[in-house]
Amino acid sequence: QVQMVESGGGLVQAGGSLRLSCAASGRTVSSYVMGWFRQAPGKEREFVAAISGSGGSTYYADSVKGRFTISRDNAKNTEYLQMNSLKPEDTAVYYCAAGLMGLSGRYYRPLDYDYWGQGTQVTVSS
Repeated sequence: QVQMVESGGGLVQAGGSLRLSCAASGRTVSSYVMGWFRQAPGKEREFVAAISGSGGSTYYADSVKGRFTISRDNAKNTEYLQMNSLKPEDTAVYYCAAGLMGLSGRYYRPLDYDYWGQGTQVTVSS
């Protein structure tokens, strides 16, 4: 079993930056795809970014491309999401996730992730 704990959320003005962290424990996740999703009130959970086990491949939603950067430190069993140029529409609860994926797995699909954090609130004021 893997436990995942996010941190780094908060309130920021539009144009500002935040860095989210997600620490995994219970098992080494270096072979897992790790991702970030977000969910705004009244909306479905949506894909934000994902990173391969080695960190060599990264994927982003079009809405955050060029503003957000995902990274990981396998020695610390931790992933990060650097969020710059934040907009009010980025306001949501952000969740980190880890999944082995497999051949049919898709990094953008929540159901393909095995473990989830509890979420951290990000609020961007205009």
